[in-house]
Amino acid sequence: MIIVTGAAGFIGSALVSKLNNEKYYDIVLVDDFSNEQKNKNLINKKFSLKVHRDIFIEWLKLNHKYVEFIFHIGARTDTTEFNYEIFERLNVNYSKKIWSICVEFGIPLIYASSAATYGSGELGYSDDEKIVNQLKPLNPYGVSKNEFDKWALQQDKKPYFWAGLKFFNVYGPNEYHKKRMASVIYHAYNQIIDTGELKLFKSHKEGIVDGEQKRDFIYVKDVCDVILFLMHNRKKSGIYNIGTGKARTFNDLAFSVFKALKKNVNIKYVDTPEDIRDKYQYYTEADITKLRNIGYNKEFTSLELGIDDYVNNFLSKMRYL
Repeated sequence: MIIVTGAAGFIGSALVSKLNNEKYYDIVLVDDFSNEQKNKNLINKKFSLKVHRDIFIEWLKLNHKYVEFIFHIGARTDTTEFNYEIFERLNVNYSKKIWSICVEFGIPLIYASSAATYGSGELGYSDDEKIVNQLKPLNPYGVSKNEFDKWALQQDKKPYFWAGLKFFNVYGPNEYHKKRMASVIYHAYNQIIDTGELKLFKSHKEGIVDGEQKRDFIYVKDVCDVILFLMHNRKKSGIYNIGTGKARTFNDLAFSVFKALKKNVNIKYVDTPEDIRDKYQYYTEADITKLRNIGYNKEFTSLELGIDDYVNNFLSKMRYL
């Protein structure tokens, strides 16, 4: 039996799809299942049971002997939420309970951390665990993820295999429900369909041209490939960056969406809102040396190919993974 928390969400549901493709069907889905839009992500998925997140901890204590692996992907991910108590309860304390049960009963664990832990990137984007205590996330969500990473590293008792995954800018099918928190590609597609143009933030940093801000965009299918690799190859526990290792510009992204839609490029650059301007990231790029060193040698989907697949095989057809 495999457990996936956050199973109705974006990455969680994509992971369930990947598990099904690998012939894993004895899966327990954990979420709150109250969002009907999110629940569409689970249509046609094969699984054994749904467990509400509020009763999952007690359920796990009673059923631990049947569990082979836990993917703890569920989290509160809203970066516009500033009530830290919500993050502490759902992202930190809840995760501690799952970790402790995994330690007690010998269950391997993979959990979702985030590249939001890196803040403005003043210390770079290395998943070297020595710098975790020095990181300065820019919002409560990033703080909560970093607090759990710090706590996990400090524990004398750890699951016999564990991995904390720092997801960079993930995009792809099954994010339809995320609304404001969906990827730039999702919003770009809808904006171009609706208006024929795409608005991108201007650069307010000397030396960087409008639209040349960079992010490490990773296709959700690649994320799931890495997660399954870690499940099958439990070589070295620790914290891992999950990105492509190649930063790409927002202009690259825009051109790719217009091309996928077979439309002429029409970009309008607008001022970055003042309330986020001082916290805006101009560059992120995952250092994936650690991941490569444990044997993950598969190439990542290029931004162009990922966007073409997402736009033409999913967004334009409202298909789910």
